[in-house]
Amino acid sequence: MSLIKSISGIRGTIGGPAGDGLSGVDVVKFTAAYASFIRKSCGDNNVIVVGRDGRLSGEMVSKLVVGTLMSMGFDVINIGLASTPTTELAVTGEKAAGGIIITASHNPVQWNALKLLNSNGEFLTDREGKEVIRIADEDDYEFAQVMELGHEYHVDTWNRNHIAQVLDLDLVDVEAIKKANFKVALDAINSVGGIIMPQLLKALGVTDIVELNCDCTGKFAHTPEPIPENLTDIAALVKESGADVGFVVDPDVDRLAIVMENGEMFIEENTLIAISDYVLEHTPGSTVSNLSSSRGLRDVTRRHGCEYNAAAVGEVNVVTKMKETGAVIGGEGNGGVIYPAIHYGRDALVGVALFLTLMAKSGRKVTEIKAALPQYAIAKNKIQLTPELDVDAILDEVKVRFSNEEITDIDGVKIDFPDSWVHLRKSNTEPIIRIYSEAATMEQADALADEIKKIIKEITEKNA
Repeated sequence: MSLIKSISGIRGTIGGPAGDGLSGVDVVKFTAAYASFIRKSCGDNNVIVVGRDGRLSGEMVSKLVVGTLMSMGFDVINIGLASTPTTELAVTGEKAAGGIIITASHNPVQWNALKLLNSNGEFLTDREGKEVIRIADEDDYEFAQVMELGHEYHVDTWNRNHIAQVLDLDLVDVEAIKKANFKVALDAINSVGGIIMPQLLKALGVTDIVELNCDCTGKFAHTPEPIPENLTDIAALVKESGADVGFVVDPDVDRLAIVMENGEMFIEENTLIAISDYVLEHTPGSTVSNLSSSRGLRDVTRRHGCEYNAAAVGEVNVVTKMKETGAVIGGEGNGGVIYPAIHYGRDALVGVALFLTLMAKSGRKVTEIKAALPQYAIAKNKIQLTPELDVDAILDEVKVRFSNEEITDIDGVKIDFPDSWVHLRKSNTEPIIRIYSEAATMEQADALADEIKKIIKEITEKNA
């Protein structure tokens, strides 16, 4: 069993002893701690939004969350089955003090999580998240008296509101999409994407939709993370059905993967790069992605004469940097597109609408769009370490060995070479170093990772 407390919320496997997995006791404890934090932060604002993805434990966890918030004296606007970006928009739309999204994102079915939002519908900062954890660990919360209990209100309009806001974006051209008469395949892994994504596509004027795993049963049809090895069925469906494009979302619909018309993967990293290229063509400005994302966004941004900035890994860090730099678009290489024109959160609905507009207005096939992008390959590796090793000391020595190269150390160690880069990060939950490397080809990226692994092995053996 696993229970992980991090910047992205409280997540764990369902069941088991309290404190071991995400048990009912843990759900109540951390919800109460969050409510106590919000009470101190927002004063008289007494409203919190709750939404959930379609996973099997979602209804049970939702009832615990809603009941706990009511017992803490908050009124709850329960929007039910809803994507992460939909819930984020609902927080600001309902003028709430905060929100809880019940989703473990791309984690397997046995996982669930509480993702915690502030009054802007954005994730809590690292400092704020640590304060919630402190409150929980110290049981530093107090439940409301009987006359001060909160109430629950069910609101079912937010899917429609979200879609309407996407269609209202200046760079989304519904008429162009409708005129293009696209055939679109969709894999929603049997979660909330199966509800909202077909609605979005129809609202965009797509009438020929080939659905795969679009029943919101919570019985995930494949491993949820939208990466190539998990998407063989949708790849085959696109090719067999003659679809112009295939879209894949994760269980909470904040990440977007794309399948090309030939059945091959567009590659997650290219989702943000291609959409940013389109946005920058019409609205020049700066861009942001995290240190582990492809250099392709930097290249495309500079091609438009604009400035690119890198942030530490994590959506909240990317959003912070985007606000600092006034970025017009940003996100992460995992298919997460953040478009401030609608809100500061990863949003697959926005990604689909902008990508279909790009296809419609350019007249290009998806393979042709990919061919025009910077061509890179990313390798993702990790090294298992023993718990007693000092990971920070290892990373410091790696910095020394590559001191003649461009080094960034705001999040682990990233080494930029003229035609490649490697990023090393320690895990917050297990004794491993994650190694991301990018080069012109996968062979070169793998070779760079192997070189770094060899150096780390030398360092660990020397320090043993």
